Amino acid sequence: MRAAPRICCFDLDTFFVSVERLLDPSLRGKPVVVGGHKGGRGVVVSASYEVRPHGVRSGMSIKEASDIAPPGTVFLPGHHDEYAKYSRAARDVVDRYSPIVVAASIDEHYIDFRGCEALFRNASDPDDDATILRATREMIAAVDA
Repeated sequence: MRAAPRICCFDLDTFFVSVERLLDPSLRGKPVVVGGHKGGRGVVVSASYEVRPHGVRSGMSIKEASDIAPPGTVFLPGHHDEYAKYSRAARDVVDRYSPIVVAASIDEHYIDFRGCEALFRNASDPDDDATILRATREMIAAVDA
C-alpha cells in the first residue's frame, strides 16, 4: 500500500518586502509597500505587516494603497532582478527536506513529505505528524537564517 501524500504549502509571506529589507536594513519596522512609487500606477506586489492593518493588501492598486497607507509608508518599485536569487536560496533549503517540491510561484512551494518521516524522526517525537511538524519548523528557521 502506498503512503498518502503529506503536502505542505510553503508560502514566503511578505517575500518581496523581506528581500527589500535585506537590501536596505533601514526599512525594518517601517510600513513598506512594494509595487510602485506612491500615488503612481501599478499594483501592490507585497505589503509589510506594519501597513496591513490600514487595509493595504497585495493586488490592490498603488493609487488606492497610497490613499490609505499611514504617513511614512515607504513605496518601492522593487528590485525584481534580486528576487529570483533569494527565491533560489529558499528553494535550495526546501529541496533538502523532500525530493518532491513544486514551485507554484517565486514565493510559494508545495512540498510532499510522504515517506520522509523516517528521515527526520527523533526519539522524542510522539508520532509521524509531530516529526513532520518539527521538520517544517526547522525548514522555516533555515530559510529565515
